[in-house]
Order: sequence, then C-alpha cells, then structure tokens
Amino acid sequence: MSGDGAGGGGNGARVVRAEVCVVGGGPAGVMLGYLLARAGVEVVVLEKHADFFRDFRGDTIHPSTLALLGQLGLREEFLELPHSEVGKLDAVVNGTRIHAVDFARLGGEDDFLTFMPQWDFLSFLTRKASEFASFRILMGTAATGVLDEGGRITGVTAEDADGPLDVHAGLTVAADGRGSTVRPAAGFVPRESGVGIDVLWFSLPKPRATLKPTLLYVADGSFVLTIDRRDHFQAGQIIPKGRFDEVKAAGLEAFRQNLAATAKPLTSVVGTLTDWDQVKLLSVQVSHLERWHRPGLLCIGDSAHAMSPAFGVGVNYAIQDAVATANALVTTLRSGGGAAVTDAQLAAIQRRRLPPVRLMQALQLRVHATIAKPGAGPLLATPPTALQRAALSLLVPALQAVAPRLIGRGFRPETISPALLAAPQPSADYPER
Repeated sequence: MSGDGAGGGGNGARVVRAEVCVVGGGPAGVMLGYLLARAGVEVVVLEKHADFFRDFRGDTIHPSTLALLGQLGLREEFLELPHSEVGKLDAVVNGTRIHAVDFARLGGEDDFLTFMPQWDFLSFLTRKASEFASFRILMGTAATGVLDEGGRITGVTAEDADGPLDVHAGLTVAADGRGSTVRPAAGFVPRESGVGIDVLWFSLPKPRATLKPTLLYVADGSFVLTIDRRDHFQAGQIIPKGRFDEVKAAGLEAFRQNLAATAKPLTSVVGTLTDWDQVKLLSVQVSHLERWHRPGLLCIGDSAHAMSPAFGVGVNYAIQDAVATANALVTTLRSGGGAAVTDAQLAAIQRRRLPPVRLMQALQLRVHATIAKPGAGPLLATPPTALQRAALSLLVPALQAVAPRLIGRGFRPETISPALLAAPQPSADYPER
C-alpha cells in the first residue's frame, strides 16, 4: 500500500493508493475494512476524527452482530470488554409493566442485547483489523471530494493535519454517515421521510435502589428511554420535532419534573441535571438513497439510509451492509482488484440490502407516527380498563413471538460467506506502519 511518500497528485497533494478506499470509520466502514483486510484485500479507511470518542452514538450490539463476531472467532474476546447484557426489554406504560421482548426465544448463545460504548466497539474492531498487513486506517483524515475519471469514481480528495491528500482506489465505499461528504460530491441526494420527533440525550447516575431492566417509560404522552451503561444510564426524552428551544424556555426544573413524572424510578437522580449543556439534541432522520452506487462507488450504512433510533438497529443494519458488500465482492477484489468491480455487482448489493432497510424504516415511521400524534391521549389508563387488559392479553404474546427476531436479527440478517471465512489468518510479522 503506497503511503505519504508515494509522490504528488496533479494538484500537488500527497497520494495514497489502495484497492479499496472506505470513507468513514463508523461500524459499517470499520467492519468492511476488517473483512476485506482479513481476505487479503488492500484497504484504507479514512476517519475524519482523531479518535472514536463520540458520545450519543449507537451502542446497541444485537444478536445478529454477535453471531457475525462468532463466525469470525471474535465473539469471546469482544465479550471480555466492559459491557452490559440485556435479555429482555420491558416498557412501563402509565405504571403498567409490559414484557415486550424476550431474546431467549431466539435460542442459541446469542440471545441477548449488548450495550457497549461505540468507541470501545470500533477500537476493538480496528485493533483486530490492524493485525492484517493489508489494512490501514488514517485517523484525522477527512474526505473533501471525489476523484472522477470519465464518469468513474477513482478515489477521494482528503485533508489531514499535514494538508491535502489524494486517495486513489479501484473501489470507493462511502460509509461516512448521514452527514456524508462523499455522497453529495458524487451527485447523490437522499430522499427524506417526514419524522415528527427528536430525542434529547443525557446521562443520569443510577438510583441506589435496584431497578428492573426497562428500556422505555411512557406516561401521558411523554416518553423516556433508559440505556444501561453499567455505571450510569444513557437516557433520552422524545420531544416533538424542532421543539428543543421551547423545552429550554420552560426551564430545567420543568424538564426534571417531566422526567420524574414519566420515569418515577429516576426521581432521585434527575436533580443531577443542572445545566442545559448536559442535554444534547439528536435530530432524528429517516432517509434513503434511490440509488446507492455509480461506477467505482458504493454507499452503505447511514450514507445510504439513515435509520431512526427506534429499536436501536442502526449499527446492526450498517454492519449487515458491510457483510453483504464483502460477501459480494471478495472474489472479484482478490482476483482483479477494485477496478474490476462492476456497476452491476454494486447494484446487486443495493437490491439485496434495500428491501430489509425499507421494511425497517417503514416500521420505525409507524412508531414515530404513533408517538407524535397530536392530541393523543394516554396509551393506557391507570389502571388499564377491562378492554385494554383484554387487548394486551392478545397483543403482548403476539409481540413477544415476533419482536425478538425482528429486533434481534432484522428482516434479512447476513452471514459471512465461506470465501471470507477461508481468508488467511493474521501474520505475526506484518510490516511496520
């Protein structure tokens, strides 16, 4: 793999060359980089930040991803990292606890969700990928545009602390998220779906009393999420789209009171929120590209389809995209390099991944519509009426039967192909970088 000493580009920029350039060091980009490097394909990953430490990123690792790590022989080492495991997902609706999801119904060893800060997950995968001589990651390197030769993308322009950089590659994969730089530079415009909610994210210490695992509290139209990060809760409150300024105008005390009224077990700890700087706005988006590819370029993950936080599946769908991409292209990349990848092959990846993405997005939008319905009354009375109890007796078992597979594995879970699994293992004497 050519490094900084490879000479200058036409614009005087330094040049890096690889068979595949992956833009974006998130779950999709790092997983794809790992898989391709494991297969012996020369790959460079560009990550615009100097480290992975970002708060309020998806940190839910679903059973489908645990199964993939198991196929790669990484599962046990991954689970040695600090994390939380949740086998059931409960919701408390106006004081009524609903046992909505039990992953034990999946069977096998991957019957739980893992909550792990995304920076730990990405650091782990990057460390394992770096055991392969064909892998390189350039931190603090931001893509600024694309290199286009006669209609085919042949890499990207980039910039790091030392100035401009040209990355030449037979295949470029945009995995740089919903704020993608590569996507608009290549002429792609996502199609937005109307979303009526945003999420306010914040951290709360755990109360002294032991709480039952609960993902969601609902009370009188207010929704509070609680994600267990072992020593604290990553919490969120769902608000109507664009209303954060109104929430702030009402004051922190009103915000704390609403949290306590919705999630009563958190009453003793909401007082730790003393400044609006502790509360971050996540602007919820749901979008997709009508076309994910053009010659020499493929978009995956949030670059191709931004998912909402509903069900926490964004990380896992991005990883599924990476696996499908590596499965489809590994033979061509090994034999002919990135330039041998055809647009028809890239189109086939989109045809495989777009249907499960659109199905999940449709489900997410239905959930949003229910949450954001103006003037809607409580979902359940306190206590539930006889009719509501009867409805729950029918609805909850049906939900328990479907939800573990739908959330835990998705509409089309991917498995790693024999071609990837047969790839050479890491060498103890890979070169210094």
